[in-house]
Amino acid sequence: QVQLVESGGGLVQPGGSLRLSCEARGSIFSINVMGWYRQAPGKQRELVARITRGGTTNYADSVKGRFTISRDNAKMTVYLQMNSLKPEDTAVYYCNADIRGWTTLGYDDYWGQGTQVTASS
Repeated sequence: QVQLVESGGGLVQPGGSLRLSCEARGSIFSINVMGWYRQAPGKQRELVARITRGGTTNYADSVKGRFTISRDNAKMTVYLQMNSLKPEDTAVYYCNADIRGWTTLGYDDYWGQGTQVTASS
């Protein structure tokens, strides 16, 4: 059984910062790409940022220069540091990872439960 456990969401004033964490737990052999997506009310889920096992990153244009994704492979954890938050960043943020278990031959796509981020005064 594999699961992604997220933490760190909350309410912050515009211009503030939050740090999200997502830990992969379970019988895990290897983790490939890890990332963060978000979904605002009435909108489709969109990619925020993702990072490969080797540390290559890519970001949505809307968050470049404000958000930073990082990972700790030993802890099987991915982070999202969010600075200069704007009201339009308000959404449920989901962790995503490509994970191979000890009993599987390939990688499967896993999602976290989601954590609410609200930037509002």
